[in-house]
Amino acid sequence: MNRPEKKLRKGIYLLPNLFTTGALFAGFYAIVAATTDLFDQAAIAIVVALFLDFLDGRIARLTHTTSKFGAQYDSLSDMVSFGVAPALVVYEWALIHFGDFPWIWSKLGWLAAFFYTAAAALRLARFNARVTVVSKRYFQGLPSPAAAGALVGFIWACHDMQLSPEDVAIAALVMTIVLGALMVSNFTYHSFKDINLVDRIPYIVMLAVVLGFILVSIDPPKLVFIVFALYALSGPVIYIVRLKRKRGARTTVNIEDRP
Repeated sequence: MNRPEKKLRKGIYLLPNLFTTGALFAGFYAIVAATTDLFDQAAIAIVVALFLDFLDGRIARLTHTTSKFGAQYDSLSDMVSFGVAPALVVYEWALIHFGDFPWIWSKLGWLAAFFYTAAAALRLARFNARVTVVSKRYFQGLPSPAAAGALVGFIWACHDMQLSPEDVAIAALVMTIVLGALMVSNFTYHSFKDINLVDRIPYIVMLAVVLGFILVSIDPPKLVFIVFALYALSGPVIYIVRLKRKRGARTTVNIEDRP
């Protein structure tokens, strides 16, 4: 005789899902803002979504309110806020200008935006499928929130410097494609999930946090872009460093084995 299935709990945890809903709202607002040419507001909205997405999972773990529903809801919210929204924002901002080009070049803009969106979907699907078997210290492939941060950080910085979207359209195209490729790559990225927000920390760490807030307040657009761009580059850099170490170790072994 089969055991009776466990009755599903009614209701959901409010606090973590409230943050997830806030991130979803910010991502949706970014799409609305982009359709009315408010690209700086669209970029800021996605940055707000990044902050809320960073908090929802950690709050769920701290308050012991994690759930399968919350994990799936968070993934769907990420698809909108960090997959669809950034692609539409960068398309409306710069990639749409490729439509003025002749023949197949006119399709490059929306094809790049679709590639980014599809890559984000594949990245999230791979994460969900392997969430129980991969190391929690590292991500495989660039996380979609980080890719979105680098992309909208670039838009925000260019808007802040009053650069014309037409002048940076090629750079935006390349960045959109590269970030999409990094999301589905096998490069490893530090997840920072091993940082415990409850444990005591040295005073120097708190000082570094304060200095970080000061730096952000000086020039938010450029700093957001620089931070996420460096994180995106950290995957290939770590891969190259590890590859060189392996080759160096093999060379050392070969030399030692010689008579």
